[in-house]
Amino acid sequence: MKLLVTGGSGFIGTNLMEEFADAYSEIVNVSLEPPMVEAHRDRWRECDILDGEKLKAIFREERPAVVLHLAARTDCDENTTVEDGYAVNVEGTANVLDAVEAAGSVERLVVTSSQFVCRAGHLPEDESDFNPETVYGESKARSEALTRERDPDLTWTIVRPTNVWGPYHRRYAQEFWKVLAKGWYFHPGHPSPTRCYGYVGNVLWQIRQILAAPPDVVRGKVFYLGDRPIEIVRWIEGFHREITGREKMRVLPFFVTKVLARIGDGIGGVTGRPFYLNSSRLRSMTTDYVAPMETTFEAFGEPPYSLEEGIRETAAWFMEDMAKG
Repeated sequence: MKLLVTGGSGFIGTNLMEEFADAYSEIVNVSLEPPMVEAHRDRWRECDILDGEKLKAIFREERPAVVLHLAARTDCDENTTVEDGYAVNVEGTANVLDAVEAAGSVERLVVTSSQFVCRAGHLPEDESDFNPETVYGESKARSEALTRERDPDLTWTIVRPTNVWGPYHRRYAQEFWKVLAKGWYFHPGHPSPTRCYGYVGNVLWQIRQILAAPPDVVRGKVFYLGDRPIEIVRWIEGFHREITGREKMRVLPFFVTKVLARIGDGIGGVTGRPFYLNSSRLRSMTTDYVAPMETTFEAFGEPPYSLEEGIRETAAWFMEDMAKG
């Protein structure tokens, strides 16, 4: 059985290319970017999913039985619109749906959305209850609505990953784990919020369960992907111990952290790149953001990796990757 994944050169896709090799006779990565891992290059088909005709040609040629649609723009840029900045998330999804239909071979389809279709504090009443706060979240809400409207004649499922982390996460590597390793991290003196994080090994396990489940359990359904909600300080402390070898983190008074975040905003505005600490990241570190995970756990059970196991594996990858320069 052949699996085609869009965006297989990204963070989750790179882990998937390695972890799913035992379950499929062939895995094809359709991505605009080259793979992070050289060994994956022979399974890479270069394609921008906004190029609908090329995408359909690849699907017709490959004739996959299973499609996992991961390709997307995933940052949060509030200085643009869905149409100008996030077309790949909406038009790209429409093109994937067209390509799936053109292939005539697809039995299972998973479309990746995001927990950001609902802002922090808003628990959706049903699967079409959207309340995004960001342009990115709006783009994902539209991609979900489009998929549901098209209702492909096969077993399709929408997944909403939470804050997924693990090996090959380049942004966390540069913006958090590297800061820890260099001794630059100060924790804000603020009550720790509760948030949903997801170790990538557990997220891939959940995707496996969805793909293996009977059609009546998953067709047309939405599942959040990730681990049970935790206080964010547990995640931060775990990486701090694993990377620095020290138990206690340095803590800054919250008002000082807010001032530094404002300075970071200014630096980011001048350089055009987010600074290590800015107001957006500070909000993320101090605001509760809990997703309704129970439906996923009730359907598929508890994922296999503990927080500590995920941190150890991720920190080992990060330290090895940093040593390579």
